[in-house]
Amino acid sequence: MKALVSVKRVVDYNVRIQVKPDGSGVVTDGVKFSVNPFDEIAMEEAVRLKEKGKVTEIVAVTIGGAKSEETLRTALAFGADRAVHVKEEGEVQPLTAAQALAAVFKKEGASLFLLGKQAIDDDANQTGQMVAALLDLPQATFASKIELEAAKATVTREVDAGLETLEVDLPAVVTTDLRLNEPRYLKLPDIMKAKKKPIEAVTLGDLGVTAAAGLKASKTVAPPKRSKGVVVKTTDELIAALKGKGLL
Repeated sequence: MKALVSVKRVVDYNVRIQVKPDGSGVVTDGVKFSVNPFDEIAMEEAVRLKEKGKVTEIVAVTIGGAKSEETLRTALAFGADRAVHVKEEGEVQPLTAAQALAAVFKKEGASLFLLGKQAIDDDANQTGQMVAALLDLPQATFASKIELEAAKATVTREVDAGLETLEVDLPAVVTTDLRLNEPRYLKLPDIMKAKKKPIEAVTLGDLGVTAAAGLKASKTVAPPKRSKGVVVKTTDELIAALKGKGLL
């Protein structure tokens, strides 16, 4: 069974985001980038499934410019066997990404597509669902547990009311949530081995996809600073304070 895993290059989650003075976006020059944390979880789960003998080959895929190769090398160090780099220097919005990833999935003939439930840069939470729709495949989102058996996947997913268990036929698309696993610490030997693993480079044109920006950001604004809290001594004071702010 072949598993395809999407990994995205994003600003590292430890970085304090700064908005550009002209409001045209966030500052990225000189900022540390890393693999989207949810995608790291997806890659870790693929490796664990391979260690259990459920998956025979793991292919990592990313969409982005030349620097995104670092993201793929990280995925290869985790345990991916090879990688596909869809080269695109411009902005890639969820629908374009989904079209490209769906094309790679078809090309690879994979049985399982694992993606992080969302990327921490745009927080769109759309790509996995769009890929499933484009491929007309079963999907299970927000997975906190995945079990593979024969041609089926049993996925426990997190919903507002608690947990829901789905059984889907393979091939299928599964998006991963935080509680699925804890990604392993990469060792130097694995990082060195990753440098020798193959990366196939393709373009959106090679996949028959045309980049289209369906949305345009007009302005980026930093959130307002939080005002100081108010200490109240009684319930009556609390109610009065909330009423004063129009919250009751």
